[in-house]
Amino acid sequence: METAKIPQQRGEQLLDAAVRYTEERHWDVFPGTWLEAVEGGERCSCGDPGCAAPGAHPLRADWAGQATGSAAAARRLWSRQPTSSILLPTGRTFDAIDVPESAGCLALARMERMALPLGPVTSTPDRRMLFFVLPGAAAKTPGLVRHLGWNADAIGLVSRGDGHYVAGPPTRVGGRGAVQWARRPTPANRWLPDAEELISPLAYACAREAADARARLS
Repeated sequence: METAKIPQQRGEQLLDAAVRYTEERHWDVFPGTWLEAVEGGERCSCGDPGCAAPGAHPLRADWAGQATGSAAAARRLWSRQPTSSILLPTGRTFDAIDVPESAGCLALARMERMALPLGPVTSTPDRRMLFFVLPGAAAKTPGLVRHLGWNADAIGLVSRGDGHYVAGPPTRVGGRGAVQWARRPTPANRWLPDAEELISPLAYACAREAADARARLS
């Protein structure tokens, strides 16, 4: 009986979160795949046993048209499949700067000491951190990083904008764990920073971690 309650509780948490994102942050949301119990384990609803992001990717190619900023529509969508992942399209109300977790923690501590403006930040089970910034960041971030003397790809810094999405907490990614908030959305961080305000500490931290990784391999 207790085991049977877990999907129900998970569904309630996902529905509540999806609705709050639309109501409190005015973010668009759309439901993605979900995890299904199979032979004592869990598998992505897409049916691919080798799925790279089990339970945390779009159901179909036209996902962008399915995204909604309506709380009522979100309730309807998640009532059909309560354990669907929560996916948030970037390039609309926010972009995301995606960095390795170790670099993200280093940069976050530095930015807090510097009292830089910060938006919400997520931490993913695959050891990445995503910093929410104003839309438009994805287009200019590679150039900003180049201006600082680094290549964004080489240091593991990725920008997500129009045509991309991120998973919102408490979405679970297979057996790896759930996406979590490193900095929760609050009224204090409703206004997002621009990429220019955060790129220097983020790029520095990524470059430092990349250099350390190379040193360990040499």
